[in-house]
Amino acid sequence: MHSYLETGRLTLRRFTEADADDLVELHNDPDVMRYLNGGKATPREVIVGETLPAFIRGGFFAAIERETGEFLGWFHLRAPKGGAEDEPELGYRLRKSSWGKGYATEGSLALIDKAFGELGARRVFAQTMSVNRGSRRVMEKCGLRFVRTFFADWPDVIDGSDQGEVEYELLRPDWATQAKR
Repeated sequence: MHSYLETGRLTLRRFTEADADDLVELHNDPDVMRYLNGGKATPREVIVGETLPAFIRGGFFAAIERETGEFLGWFHLRAPKGGAEDEPELGYRLRKSSWGKGYATEGSLALIDKAFGELGARRVFAQTMSVNRGSRRVMEKCGLRFVRTFFADWPDVIDGSDQGEVEYELLRPDWATQAKR
């Protein structure tokens, strides 16, 4: 299958309908979904009928371990709805078995380089719950800097949401300086 991007250990490729089972498994792991929906299960019909078609339309990439061919999760790099095309949002969701191995940082760094080096981005940003220390650490390792804490109006209150969401960003001049190192 055609890859969008490759790193030392990862292939990031477009999603296909064949990824349904892996996506269902990922989106139904309570630990993976803890900071997204409080760990609630997502019905298969929602993933197959809504989530996967949206992923196939673009901006989302299946993360495959190059050595084994194993599905590890996904990354996204896309302008948010109504947002500027030159300010894509970076996101990632990986299987728990992949945590702590540097995959999130590796894939994120490659997408950041692609955003600035090939896609003409002027800013890349990422958001997570304030209490999601793991995701925040990935953002910091990738050179993104804390911008703000904000409070979103979510339909369901989940543990830690009272501390808000955080946004991190990397601007083109800062990326260029980092890339020279």
